[in-house]
Amino acid sequence: MKYFTAATRLLRHSSNRRSNLQLLSSIRPSSSGHSYTSLRSYEKFMQDDCFHRKIMVKNSLRGSGVGILNCLAKFGSDGIRTHRRNLASTTSIPERNKSFATINSDDISYFNKVLGGRGVVQDEEKLDDANTDWMRKYKGSSKLMLQPRTTQEVSQILDYCNSRCLAVVPQGGNTSLVGGSIPVYDEVIINIGSMNNILSFDKVSGILVCEAGCILENLMSFLDNEGYIMPLDLGAKGSCQIGGNISTNAGGLRLIRYGSLHGSVLGLEVVLANGTVLDMLGTLRKDNTGYDLKHLFIGSEGSLGIVTKVSILTPPKLPSVNLAFLACEDYLSCQKILVEAKTKLGEILSAFEFLDINAMDLVLTQLDGLRDPLPSSKHNFYVLIETTGSMESHDKEKLEAFLAQAIESGLLTDGVVAQDINQASSFWRIREGVPEALLKAGATYKYDLSLPPEKMYNLVEEMRQRLGTAANVVAYGHLGDGNLHLNISTKQYDDNILAKIEPFVYEWTSKQRGSISAEHGIGLMKANKLHYSNSAETVQVMAAIKKVLDPSGILNPYKVLPNSVLSQS
Repeated sequence: MKYFTAATRLLRHSSNRRSNLQLLSSIRPSSSGHSYTSLRSYEKFMQDDCFHRKIMVKNSLRGSGVGILNCLAKFGSDGIRTHRRNLASTTSIPERNKSFATINSDDISYFNKVLGGRGVVQDEEKLDDANTDWMRKYKGSSKLMLQPRTTQEVSQILDYCNSRCLAVVPQGGNTSLVGGSIPVYDEVIINIGSMNNILSFDKVSGILVCEAGCILENLMSFLDNEGYIMPLDLGAKGSCQIGGNISTNAGGLRLIRYGSLHGSVLGLEVVLANGTVLDMLGTLRKDNTGYDLKHLFIGSEGSLGIVTKVSILTPPKLPSVNLAFLACEDYLSCQKILVEAKTKLGEILSAFEFLDINAMDLVLTQLDGLRDPLPSSKHNFYVLIETTGSMESHDKEKLEAFLAQAIESGLLTDGVVAQDINQASSFWRIREGVPEALLKAGATYKYDLSLPPEKMYNLVEEMRQRLGTAANVVAYGHLGDGNLHLNISTKQYDDNILAKIEPFVYEWTSKQRGSISAEHGIGLMKANKLHYSNSAETVQVMAAIKKVLDPSGILNPYKVLPNSVLSQS
């Protein structure tokens, strides 16, 4: 591919596209390829709006100039606190449910009997971490975290909590961006991280069965040794757990190739609020015996039951991987490139990401050690295209033909193909480094939206018109599956700016029949905004299901569904 790279560079110095195409056509296919199947294992950045929690030093945010810890606004006497830097938010905190009991010494004695001292955590420092979300936006006040090691222990815990009407919050890697994995008030935290065993793997079918507390990166490493990969890849893989991934229906970079977890997950084991264990841990790709109940729990964010075991179909690891970093002058060209990529690259297309010039400039300005892959000039849009296949020569020929045609048609203005794992890693770091750059730039209003690809950028342009010079509107995301990450960056949070963003951003999305949460979930942040993406009748049915499976409402309360609807049901 180095020949293509050199030829692409020449395009910038000539306006004769036909002669340039002839140059590309005359290039013989390179006999060398590169593979970076485990590329993102080297990355320390999380994709989208999450960075790897391991690099987030606990005091780095707290010691920043915005004075986070010094400016806390506390809701209620024992309730969730939102940091002052995020106070300009329309997230409404419901009042604590008066029917919920509070922890007493008898409860602690029971949990010690079930779990032993090792599974009952009351240490203030550990609880502080468990009570605080990754964004440092929300902070609960739980006084107890339980760490079960078996499904039976989870069942005993929930049976007891249900009888006592003790509210609980399931927690995995705690990488939620919408306040979905931390207490709102004093809920008991049930952390499943100790349930981290791989139970079986079928090398013929590629079906993996494991416990819900397995860290995603550990599963990826295990499968890599077996010649397989996970069907999802997240920047949070070093911290997030598969149970949490499933409970939030996590998306990620591979969705365009392998689809959502609704298609990959074959079976689940789930513990209901009353301690009942639902054994749906099938390993069959075809099973039409009655209602497929596992889908209720995929994306329900722990509000219907706690996932304890998982059966998932994993794809084989393919040896040929290529990554191109490309430039387009307008968003229409990005759309056309996407259509062409789906048609011309077909089965080898594994990722299609985009970022605009604002995102690119922000990354290069705020992050150290990053260089512009296309330094000679600025471009309005950038696209990353990854291909993954089994035949290097075949894959390179398809990619070269695709790129040559895109250049000839004027859809691409520049581009470079990664020559080794280090260059590919640097390309991905640009895309995955946007959230960190936003964090360093100041305050950010984040929106994770699913929209028709042809209309995605219209929202960005309208938002820029509304805000003018008051904010930097940054856009990037998974163009291949219509997921826009809209970020409004400002020096500090401002209610006047927020009033121009919300509810406009939700109303605009609703008019396009889009989703206000493409992959981050609803959590606490968007529970009262669910109506923008769902009809009143649909939400009522959701509430009815919640009432059947969790009559006392102890599972992850105040999340996912509007509090007003739950109180009515």
